[in-house]
Formats: sequence, C-alpha cells, structure tokens
Amino acid sequence: MESDIKIYIAGHQGLVGSALFGKFHQKGLTNLITRDRKDLDLIDQAETLRFFKNNTPGLVVLTAAKVGGITANIKYPADFLYENLMIAANVIKSAFDTGVKGLLYISSSCIYPRLSEQPMKEESIFSGPFEPENEGYSIAKITGLKLCSFFRKQYGVDYYSVIPTNLYGPRDHFDPASSHVIPALLKRFHEAKENSEKKVTVWGTGDARREFLFVEDFVEAIYLLISVRHGYDTLNIGFGKDITIRELAETISDVVGYKGKIEFDSSKPEGMKKKLVDNSRISNLGWKPKTSLEEGLLKTYDWFLKNKGVKNER
Repeated sequence: MESDIKIYIAGHQGLVGSALFGKFHQKGLTNLITRDRKDLDLIDQAETLRFFKNNTPGLVVLTAAKVGGITANIKYPADFLYENLMIAANVIKSAFDTGVKGLLYISSSCIYPRLSEQPMKEESIFSGPFEPENEGYSIAKITGLKLCSFFRKQYGVDYYSVIPTNLYGPRDHFDPASSHVIPALLKRFHEAKENSEKKVTVWGTGDARREFLFVEDFVEAIYLLISVRHGYDTLNIGFGKDITIRELAETISDVVGYKGKIEFDSSKPEGMKKKLVDNSRISNLGWKPKTSLEEGLLKTYDWFLKNKGVKNER
C-alpha cells in the first residue's frame, strides 16, 4: 500500500470512522476523502455512484451505518434493515463499478446466530436464526458481508469484511434512546451521581455476558489488515474475554464515582446470554488488544465530560 493512496472513509464522523481518520493520519496516510451526511446521502444510489465517479478512491473503508441499542432496534426494525442495506449495497456496487480494487466493510457480531457456539467462529455464520431483538440490523449487516464475499469470489477484487465485538470509546453516541450499553450506562450513572440519586436500574438480569473492545485497538487492527495480504474474506475482531453486564455496571459505577445502589430489571430484554467472538484469524496476523476495559472506560468518560460541558470532578 502506497502512502499517497486515496482512501474514502464512509462514515468518518462516527465512533469507528473518526478514530480511523485519526489513525490513518498518524500512520502517514493523509490522502483521505470524507463527506458529511448532509453532503452525501449513501442511501441514494445515483448520488453515491456520482460521488465515486467524481472522486475515484483507491481504497474504501465502509464504517457508515445506522446504529443503536436494543430499544432502538426493537422499535425501528424496518429503518435499521432498509438504511443499512441500502448503504452497503450502494457503496459496494459503486466502488466496483468505478474500479475500486480494495474495500473493507465493517459488519457486526449481531450477525451470529442467537444460539451460536462460544466463542463464535466465522464458520458459524448462517448456522441458525438471529437474535430477534435486532433482526433487521443483523439481516442488513450479513447481507453487506456476503455482498463483499461474492464480489471477491466472482470478480477477484479485494473486498472483505470484519466482524467487531461491542465497540466503545470517544465520540460514541450517548443518547439513551439510541446508544449502546457502555455509553448509555456511562451517561446514566453520571446523571445519577449529579442528581444524587440513590439507585440506578439496569435492564436485564445482569447475568448476560458481553465482550467489549476499545475503538483505538479496533482501528489498529484495521490498519494492519489494509497493510498486509491476508487472504480472508471475513475476520472477527474482539477483545478475547467477556464479562457480565453486572460486572460492567459495577465497573462503570466506579469509573464515574457513583456511590448509590445498582438494581436490575429482569422484565426488560437483554439479548443473547453470551457473545464472545473467536479471535484466531486476526491474532494469527500479529494483532492483539492493548487497552483494558477500565482504562478504556476512563478515556471514554473523560471525553464525555470534556465534550458535554460537564466539570470533571472524578
């Protein structure tokens, strides 16, 4: 890969895209193409193709997506399916039609079957039904993955996908109506601390197990993958260890400095009982995560405080 290669980062303002933009600059890859959502609607096929014809990137990293937590996925399944399906199809096909030889697509561990064997291996994809709470999102993300795989198989282009575990870090979405579990809990515990609330209620039993990866470690893996010839069309990228939601809530409570009680509402949905991805493929290429959960949470909370106009008194 030449240092002056023109790279289009689709979704450069999101959690992954913004971290990737910074990582590329740090590594000397500065010929980057970005567009705000208001300037380029990736759901619009004609507009997307026109953008590719006018800008001719040499490499595409597709991070753009409609994302949200379990509440949003349950409430808006059609939106999650349609928007993510169109983004993936339009970007991948437009890249191919304009001669882009390399494309990396960010899929999701939600594509694994709800009863998948743990840790989840790439070979387990399509071996069972999705978790129903986020089925719309899962169908879209697995379709994008297979589209890359089929273009690779049929035309020989270097299009492939990565399946990240639950990502978190600076510039995440902290809106409780649409955010994932870590930003949602960070904000919830922070507000409880600020308002001197005596308890915080967390959805589910607290026994579900999840794996979390700091976004800076994830984009380091992305940089490795675009720098070497690896031969895979799909790779998991995870932390390698999971914890219970109860342990996560307790850790976030400590990071924030909240002193009240934590309760769990078992009447609320909590998704799969366990989600841990098998890291063998990316590990064999020499990558491993460097950031512990507590360290990553501290960095994420510090960013939240500095960017929400809240005084940091932790």
